Amino acid sequence: MDLQTMTYLVVGASFALYIGIAIWARAGSTSEFYAAGGSVHPVLNGMATGADWMSAASFISMAGLISNMGYGGGLFLMGWTGGYVLLAMLLAPYLRKFGKFTVPQFIGDRFYSKTASTIAVICLLTASITYIIGQMTGVGVAFSRFLGVSNETGIYVGMGIVFAYAVFGGMKGITYTQVAQYVVLILAYTVPAVFISLQLTGNPLPQLGLGGNMVGTDVSLLSKLDQVVTDLGFGKYTTSTAGSTLNMFVYTMSLMIGTAGLPHVIMRFFTVPTVKDARSSAGWALVFIAILYTTAPAVAAMAKMNLIRTVTPGVVMQNTDPYTADAQIKYDERPEWMKRWEKTGLLKFEDKNGDGRIQYYNDKTKSDAVKAKAEAAGWKGNELTVNADIIVLANPEIALLPDWVIALVAAGGLAAALSTAAGLLMAISAAVSHDLVKGVFAPDISEKNELLAGKISMAVAIVIAGYLGLNPPGFAAGTVALAFGIAASSLFPAIMMGIFSKKMNKEGAMAGMLAGLFITLFYVFAHKGIFFIKGTDFVDMIGGPNSFFGITPEAFGAIGALVNFGVAFVVDKMTKEPPEHIQHMVEAVRIPRGSKMVDGAH
Repeated sequence: MDLQTMTYLVVGASFALYIGIAIWARAGSTSEFYAAGGSVHPVLNGMATGADWMSAASFISMAGLISNMGYGGGLFLMGWTGGYVLLAMLLAPYLRKFGKFTVPQFIGDRFYSKTASTIAVICLLTASITYIIGQMTGVGVAFSRFLGVSNETGIYVGMGIVFAYAVFGGMKGITYTQVAQYVVLILAYTVPAVFISLQLTGNPLPQLGLGGNMVGTDVSLLSKLDQVVTDLGFGKYTTSTAGSTLNMFVYTMSLMIGTAGLPHVIMRFFTVPTVKDARSSAGWALVFIAILYTTAPAVAAMAKMNLIRTVTPGVVMQNTDPYTADAQIKYDERPEWMKRWEKTGLLKFEDKNGDGRIQYYNDKTKSDAVKAKAEAAGWKGNELTVNADIIVLANPEIALLPDWVIALVAAGGLAAALSTAAGLLMAISAAVSHDLVKGVFAPDISEKNELLAGKISMAVAIVIAGYLGLNPPGFAAGTVALAFGIAASSLFPAIMMGIFSKKMNKEGAMAGMLAGLFITLFYVFAHKGIFFIKGTDFVDMIGGPNSFFGITPEAFGAIGALVNFGVAFVVDKMTKEPPEHIQHMVEAVRIPRGSKMVDGAH
């Protein structure tokens, strides 16, 4: 059986499983549609949360980013993992005790204002729609490579699959589908990692293999990788950082607090029966997430090593000078995996010096020695461009693993993208149908009509998500990080103040959310060249790229959060305190034991 047929079978079987689960678990009430009836077991909810959490960014892009950036890429691991811990410890149990299953509903009730709820919906939609662009892009990448169809066709198929199990199943269908998707994606991520770790280090555990010696040598994998990448003009793998120390810190904080403010993950904690179960499922989710997140650094380093070993044969094991002709492969003799990935456009070769060989190095290096070696060898610049998104997906092919492993990785990448997309669509649907339609425009709507509104809004959201995947905005690069920044600057401070500050009033919360959202979007759009004044790119008027102390747009969410907090507290001091019953409600929500849910009605 050839690879293409194997891939169709594995991916097709996974899709059939998802649709079958959706039919079995279809929602029959608003409670099942929005919160799976609050009856999901904590362990299963932990698995579903893990799938919801580990998006295309985690599965497809994270290891690729670490592979490209080296040590500096660790900020994604620290930010996303730290954010989950923050969410699980400081937010989820209190929100679960409050009893409202959407973030806008919590903000509307806590800040006793439908306007506050509406602003929260706007913030939620902005973050979720930005985030979903990355998921649909991931679907397109996986489909275009593994199923031999165009990127556009892949997105259409992905839309159809999500529609089948999200619209009809709601949160109930999504939850049990995500359990299956977690199993698929974690096997797809760890099985190839075990194979490759054995190949390179002889250790079946990638986490230990990363720190071990290469097979047949007394040289550690990381030491060898440091040597090879520096020879090619790249920064030392184990010490390279992402810009300034300040930017790395702020970037990590932005991902961390943005993670804690993501509404589609928060909603997962309302699907279990009790507050205790919410805490338990948070713990289980961390275990399930850790399996992938502790494997990612090993996957990144080993993929980098395999890529260099493919392009410059003999360099890794025999210390051959990479700038000599016999160290590089001829383009006509490139391996099959390169030919397959070239068709996607995510791997490109340009023969700049016309010698028919692939020269791969950092032609922007500051090292005079590297430049001198390259020029002496007749090189005229780097000739191989490798998109970070292919590192995980191509890794099994680079390592010549069995076809069934490659097919499994395809199914895993699609599972990661589709599971998070479904969670985001559920958050968008709930915000529109429950928080806007029922909460603001039609409070007396029947349960049947609210359920219908939820399904219609989700269907519309799927169409919008597909359109954005097919026609991403000009500033779509880094959209996942931008989504976290938007959530960090708008929703996270409002949730934190809503739980831990009984004196925070509606005026302060609303002003803070708007200020945080506005300044973050302003900074991002300015740096992406969206603003023009008299024909001049506005970014030039604020000091050029990264003008604010060298902070990149993707990292600005943490600064936006500080603005949110600052504006909220200033406005709060200038306006009257919240009503007495709201302050009692906030106190009651934080009481750990012995109290019943308080809804603010008295």
